[in-house]
Amino acid sequence: MAETETGAPLSQVVGDVLPYLRRHARALTGSQQEGDRYAAETLEEILRDRAALTQGGRPPKVALFTVFHRLWEEAGRAPAAPAGAERGPRAQAMRHLSHLTPRSREALLLHTVEEFTLDECAQIMGLPRDEVAILVDTARSEMHEAVRGRVLVIEDESIIAMDIEAIVRDMGHEVTGVAATRDEAVRLGRADPPNLILADIQLADDSSGIDAVNDLLERFPQTPVIFITAFPERLLTGERPEPAFLIAKPFMPPQVISAVSQAMFFASTETLRA
Repeated sequence: MAETETGAPLSQVVGDVLPYLRRHARALTGSQQEGDRYAAETLEEILRDRAALTQGGRPPKVALFTVFHRLWEEAGRAPAAPAGAERGPRAQAMRHLSHLTPRSREALLLHTVEEFTLDECAQIMGLPRDEVAILVDTARSEMHEAVRGRVLVIEDESIIAMDIEAIVRDMGHEVTGVAATRDEAVRLGRADPPNLILADIQLADDSSGIDAVNDLLERFPQTPVIFITAFPERLLTGERPEPAFLIAKPFMPPQVISAVSQAMFFASTETLRA
């Protein structure tokens, strides 16, 4: 079995990083299927050229994301905007994407969601650090201004719920309600349908935020969802459809701001039903 420069098996190194790459690819493309296709192509490239991951002294996560972004760039990045007659969340997302400053979205996701430093982002994207910093600021501004909406927060820890609510309100969005249980979330969501759901997966009465989200998506299937959880591994299993937007606790406000902007921007979600 091939080993990295640290002596760890290549399969272990890739396995440790792969969930984050899949998350990034899904958020970047707005689609689990499309994101996983890019992630698979990245793994195939690593198998063809293992030196891309094992040499150069880069951390494995930086090396793997560098390969991914090279493939992403070679593919022309975001798909072209769809024809005017095409409808639906995916078409709307692609139209939004066509108006963004090139490469700004990639920089934003790398820096705020994946928590790479600006220097690491620059290495991954093959750009000067100062240019990456400008791209991050540009994306924040463009995506923040693109959409305003109404948000339902599903979170049983009151302090965290207040923090999330404050972040969302400061962004200019309306909070339709804060629910601590599955039943309360479903009641609030059906009474006042949101444009976005922010949800924990483990709620106050041992009910499931996943179940609450799926109950709401039965009626409002195109509502985007962001999961904010201390148990991200429960959602990144690869065994069923997974959320495109996932934040691990403890979180930093820029991560929530970025994810909310991304989710509103795409106006679509992947359900968690098998």
